Amino acid sequence: MTKRQIVIDAINHRQVPEVPYVISFTHRVKLQMAQYYNDPEFDKKLGNYLYFCDWLKEGLWKEVEPDIWEDYFGVRWNRKIDKDIGTVCNQVFSPENISEYKFPDLEDIFDADKLVQSIKNNNEQCFCLASLGFSLFERAWTMIGMENLLVAMVNNKRFVHTLFDRIVEFNLKILDKLCSFPIDGVIIGDDWGQQTGLIMGPHFWHEFIEPRIRQMYATVKSHKKYVFIHSCGKVDELFSSLIEAGLDVFNPFQPEVMDVFEIKRKYGKHLSFYGGISTQKLLPYGTVEETKSQVKKLLNEIGKDGGYIAAPAHSIPYGAKPENIAAMIEVLQNQ
Repeated sequence: MTKRQIVIDAINHRQVPEVPYVISFTHRVKLQMAQYYNDPEFDKKLGNYLYFCDWLKEGLWKEVEPDIWEDYFGVRWNRKIDKDIGTVCNQVFSPENISEYKFPDLEDIFDADKLVQSIKNNNEQCFCLASLGFSLFERAWTMIGMENLLVAMVNNKRFVHTLFDRIVEFNLKILDKLCSFPIDGVIIGDDWGQQTGLIMGPHFWHEFIEPRIRQMYATVKSHKKYVFIHSCGKVDELFSSLIEAGLDVFNPFQPEVMDVFEIKRKYGKHLSFYGGISTQKLLPYGTVEETKSQVKKLLNEIGKDGGYIAAPAHSIPYGAKPENIAAMIEVLQNQ
């Protein structure tokens, strides 16, 4: 069986010969692990089962000041501390410029030749995913500010609906084009959660977000592709709605904010999970033996009858112990 077929079987809740997995790193940790293994190309030997294809044109992010990067929406990110993403430091959208602001032109950002070549480069026959990050709530708050968005959900609903509609209109064009290529699925990123629940609360999630994710998921499904989402935080109260909307795979499945074993028992017949290995507690604070034991437990219990792609609950952040990361990799590679 190819890695691609193993992932497809797992997503469709069939028992697989080994649990598929994927491991990714933040910038500092990748450098740290290259030093740990004394191998600058160690990451090419991980054996990941998911392959993320590239479709954005080069040069869309520009360094406009030292460590200040501007994306293709005009949003500026301060990367003086966080080199991976950064912190938003401007505002590009407001009720005052709602009619003047122009979203990027799809042809200016979408590189079809790059996507075709990227798909061809999937030499290990992995499950091929395209990523649409900062897809709705995140896109909105980066454009107008988190506090401004949350306040507007209460006292300027028309503005929020207009902003979200424009974002979704833009996203649907991207999704429709992405899914016309021979990929297997799309992972749609949009963090809704914090450590104790939804950032905007369930009422506003159902009012502003749910109708629009249904549109996006339906577009992906119309092309017979799989729908993945990434949403950090405690969002398990949404799982029933997400399943109804057509979701296939949920990531990152954080064990610090939800009982992953109970979630599997409750929703495992209808939803697959991707993640589950603790990056907040186990990898930074556990022992090598604890790491091996917990990863094996996840493989054996969450991976039973399919429905699981093992992975750290985030690209591994700085502070995780290299020996624990290596122990996790060893278990995943030697199932």
